[in-house]
Amino acid sequence: MTDYTEKQAWKAITERDPTYDGKLYYGVMTTGVFCRPSCPSRPAKRANMKLFTTPQAAMEAGLRPCLRCHPMDNAGGKIGRIMTKVAAYIDGHAGESLSLTHLAEKFSLSPAHLQKSFKGQFGVSPKAYQNARRLEGLKQALKDGDDISGAIYEAGYGSVSRVYEQVDGRIGMTLSAYRAGGQGERIAYAYGQTALGLLLMAATDRGVCFLHFGEEKTALRAQLEKEYPHADLVPGSAENTPELEAWIAALDHYLTAGGSSPDIPLHLNGTAFQMKVWRFLMGVPEGTVRSYSEVAEAIGAPKAIRAAASACAANNIALLVPCHRVLRRDGGLGGYRWGEERKRSLLDQERQKDRV
Repeated sequence: MTDYTEKQAWKAITERDPTYDGKLYYGVMTTGVFCRPSCPSRPAKRANMKLFTTPQAAMEAGLRPCLRCHPMDNAGGKIGRIMTKVAAYIDGHAGESLSLTHLAEKFSLSPAHLQKSFKGQFGVSPKAYQNARRLEGLKQALKDGDDISGAIYEAGYGSVSRVYEQVDGRIGMTLSAYRAGGQGERIAYAYGQTALGLLLMAATDRGVCFLHFGEEKTALRAQLEKEYPHADLVPGSAENTPELEAWIAALDHYLTAGGSSPDIPLHLNGTAFQMKVWRFLMGVPEGTVRSYSEVAEAIGAPKAIRAAASACAANNIALLVPCHRVLRRDGGLGGYRWGEERKRSLLDQERQKDRV
């Protein structure tokens, strides 16, 4: 929850209002940076901007801190500023071999202190952060049309085998398909009416990669296209994708008749931190809930509470990755990508089954 509306947020950014610093951040998706509202940089077009409530959320979206307004400075004081510089250094040397010892010497800190402070601020270790930046470099090189081997070595992976080890499950498709913007990757999708309303489920040959609720088919299709802009999106049917029909039917039966959650294969795509959060949530029993701080603690990043919340918000697979089982520390529902009413309904249903 925020104490400002979206209209107020855009007004604050337009007027460079410093009173919103620390409460609001905006990302410029075309340049890959995020800023505080008072940033002196020339404003980008609103179509190229995205709002964030925390710097961690912006980082999870693949953005890096602006070097003009230093949006991380208010997150951790002096050590926060140092960690921002560490992140900027990694950004500039992502393709190189960067040991924790090297980084610690560079910034006059002990390795243990740097590791703990960096993870506390960004939700991941310096190595995981570097891996994410290196992956971004690989993805950009592939988008730019580089040959696969050249892109791999340019990104600093060193060998073809290592890149497949490190990016498996993060790009969500083969490297050759990603180089073509997903062109040729087949993703089947189907709609279904359930007790929680209209949904769109989509799957690769590895499992469900997308499950959104919505009000209109066209809006849901647009969301799928945004996530996989150049993939071959194929409408499903009982003839060519019977598994999709069966999975949707099983999910609807679960929502209406109860029973155990259906065993449906998933194809998770996310950062290393997001994957940790999602996999933990998949192990949370029905009828129980966790707070964002408990999620952060469980994955070994106790200070990354906001980053854990951002990972929940970034989840593209409703229900099957049960981010609805995470509440605020005070027991409040908190946000939910598909509406608080759906979240409340799911929790009430699970708690009722738990009492039977």
